[in-house]
Amino acid sequence: MNLYSYILRRLLYVIPVLLGVCLIVFVIFNVVAPDPAFLLLGRHATLQQIADLHHELGMDRPFLIQYLDIVKSAFTFDFGYSWSSKQQIWEMFKAGAIPSLSITLPLFMLVNFSAISIALLVAFYRGKLIDKIVLIVSIAMMSIPSLAYILFGQWFFAYKLGWFEISGFDPSIPGFIPYVILPILLYVMISIGPDTRFYRAIILDEVYQDYVRTARAKGVSELSVMFKHVLKNAMIPILTYVIIQIPFLLLGLLLAESFFSIPGLGGMVLKAINTSDFPVIKAMTILSALGFIIFGIITDVLYTVVDPRMRLK
Repeated sequence: MNLYSYILRRLLYVIPVLLGVCLIVFVIFNVVAPDPAFLLLGRHATLQQIADLHHELGMDRPFLIQYLDIVKSAFTFDFGYSWSSKQQIWEMFKAGAIPSLSITLPLFMLVNFSAISIALLVAFYRGKLIDKIVLIVSIAMMSIPSLAYILFGQWFFAYKLGWFEISGFDPSIPGFIPYVILPILLYVMISIGPDTRFYRAIILDEVYQDYVRTARAKGVSELSVMFKHVLKNAMIPILTYVIIQIPFLLLGLLLAESFFSIPGLGGMVLKAINTSDFPVIKAMTILSALGFIIFGIITDVLYTVVDPRMRLK
């Protein structure tokens, strides 16, 4: 199938999927969730106050109209206004995206590059001391809660040693750099353990394949085997794992942004949850779903790039 025809067909599939996502979001927040009027006004609110708030928020309209509003917002990216801050949600997203990406983007590149490099190294020396040490260290790092890393990092590296800023954010360039170095380093430590184990398992699975034994029998050097054969054939699961992380980049890091007072999307979502700001949560849910759909299409297209045997159907 032609690449453009495939992409067009997959994009057309986005429409029913997005309609289904909107329906799920509508049911969760408009049918299953508690009445936001009670959450916003408190238990001592009068019936008249509740009715007035329902009318103000448009909750007294027919369910079909409310569902169509969600669908419209998903296709136009006009998510309305926040209940708590009264700001336009899209403007809030644009303001929070830069602080979030200033952490998640370098973190994403550092973790994946480091984890793949370490996994290749230990696969090259599989079964030897360095492989066992990396495996033990990875498991040990995975066993420590994320909150422990953040609290210790703030106390020791920022408070005791004074090497980094303990909290806050400067939106200017390069003023933001001192504020994001410590969160990035801490989350590299949090993420590199499980990622290294994952990539190691993928690469070792390829190392024991028949084509690797054939390449070695033909006298191909071990380095060529690892980089030209093993890594190339391991790219399908690696691509899947890497690209599926990309939508999370815009979600930000909830704990890091909260503890380091970084005004990103993660902190904004956490605040929306605490204040029952349903429009913000709905918008983030829809954008996340759309991100997964779009990057799923990109993943399928990239499969054909790294493995010519695969065909788009």
